[in-house]
Amino acid sequence: MVNQAPVGILLAAGSGRRFDPAGGQNKLTALLPSGVAVAVQSAKNLCAALPRVIVVVQNQQLTDPLTALGCTVLVFAGARQGMGASLAFATDYVATRHPEAGSVIVALADMPHIKTSTIKDIVARTMAGSDLVQPRYNDQAGHPVGFSKRHFPALMALTGDTGARQLLGQYGVDYVNVDDPGVIQDIDYLSDLQGL
Repeated sequence: MVNQAPVGILLAAGSGRRFDPAGGQNKLTALLPSGVAVAVQSAKNLCAALPRVIVVVQNQQLTDPLTALGCTVLVFAGARQGMGASLAFATDYVATRHPEAGSVIVALADMPHIKTSTIKDIVARTMAGSDLVQPRYNDQAGHPVGFSKRHFPALMALTGDTGARQLLGQYGVDYVNVDDPGVIQDIDYLSDLQGL
């Protein structure tokens, strides 16, 4: 039987201009109170729930710590085009290199507070046959989002900085209510590093 296990995609190629408008510090390499870099913690959470995780980065800065976690790190030359372009690049890689994957679980590297149990819930719902799965906390939809293989062509067609939000608006989403504020909490400013 063909393995339908999802592949995780972690988008870690953003510039994070709001975090440091001067461009001196990358929010993804900033340290959380635990001493772990933001992107590394996000990757750890994803790796704890999935056997394969692909990380899209803009440069080599995060390659070593992410590779040490077991992630496949892809440096995307077109990362400056935006999140949509990065997601299209990653999905194309999964479709080409892991044709057995029945879905992808898309997470953002600036969201390090998501519980592993939440990611496992999204994975389980996706493997049970849901086309689009998204966590919801206090009636707010969050991340990560599960997309079945049916949506790969649309994901691969994304361009620029437009992510997959329009897909979520076009199709019925299977929402998973979670007790996890991390699904809506990203790191945009220095003050966000302290968590909720």
